[in-house]
Amino acid sequence: MLPLRTFSISAALVALGAISASAQPVISAKAGTIAKVEGTVYLGDQLVEDSLTKFPDIKENGVVRSEDGRAEILLTPGVVLHLGEKSSFRLITNRLIDTRLELLTGSAVIDAADIAKDTNLTVVCKDATVALSKAGHYRLDAEPARLRVFAGMAAVEIAGRHLEVVAGKMMGLGSDSASVEKFDKNDTDSLDNWARRRSELMALANVSSAKSAYNGYANVSNGGLWNWNPYFGMYTWIPGGGGRFCDPYYGYCYYSPNAVNRLFYQPPPQPSYNGGGYSPSYGGMAPTSGGYSGAVASSASSVSSAPAAAASASSAASSSGASSAGHGSGGGGGRGH
Repeated sequence: MLPLRTFSISAALVALGAISASAQPVISAKAGTIAKVEGTVYLGDQLVEDSLTKFPDIKENGVVRSEDGRAEILLTPGVVLHLGEKSSFRLITNRLIDTRLELLTGSAVIDAADIAKDTNLTVVCKDATVALSKAGHYRLDAEPARLRVFAGMAAVEIAGRHLEVVAGKMMGLGSDSASVEKFDKNDTDSLDNWARRRSELMALANVSSAKSAYNGYANVSNGGLWNWNPYFGMYTWIPGGGGRFCDPYYGYCYYSPNAVNRLFYQPPPQPSYNGGGYSPSYGGMAPTSGGYSGAVASSASSVSSAPAAAASASSAASSSGASSAGHGSGGGGGRGH
């Protein structure tokens, strides 16, 4: 796993309160929403423009292709595809229970913080069919056709053979190159770096979105949902249940509404009496620029790609993931999300 950076969250409460509890656009009915583009990207013959208000849905058998650009596509809740430059794919089916796509040219990175049990995600590339059923970080290339598994596990069907590719292994996806071998995880490029930055920001945006969902009594199913965060100007994933999910490769964490409220909500100070008078008692909370952060205070660093308040909130996405990647503890909170 790549080394995790530690961030300050001294303004975490500012970020948590930045979004009102009013209803926000939510999508999860189908896979295949183009959430972000940089440069020249087409959906069919139509140029896709980067926007904060319009997010094209890819119809079944629709083709997305990039020239000197990249695209971020939301698949099933918790799973995002990052398409590289001079690349293209066809969305065969966009149903959440059975999402299928075909990488036609170029490269794509698929990051899965979680893949719900009642969903299927399949990628066709050249002669192979790749089924992804576990959280992980996957890289597919069309030329030469290959799959690299940085984290997770993929089941590959090719030429009548069924093979499993685990973390740290790669596999050629041509009928004459279907062999599994090790690869260097440090052998990355600009697409991998962009995917990481986008994943970091998405996890950052989760904190305030999950808190807003909690405040608004939003109903978040166990599989979670995609949610528009206007403060960050991007979509993020809100998991259901009462815990958190951490990307098994980057370590960035996503919190359910109950979990984010339990871990980051600051109750008002309780009075304590001292010699006839009283003073507020903060129960061991550490003072920060945004109030009292308690157990969530951490060491400082900066994130140049995020807004100032976002940068200081980002330990919710990264530093907490260093202690426990994977599924968080469930339950708690007394709310149905």
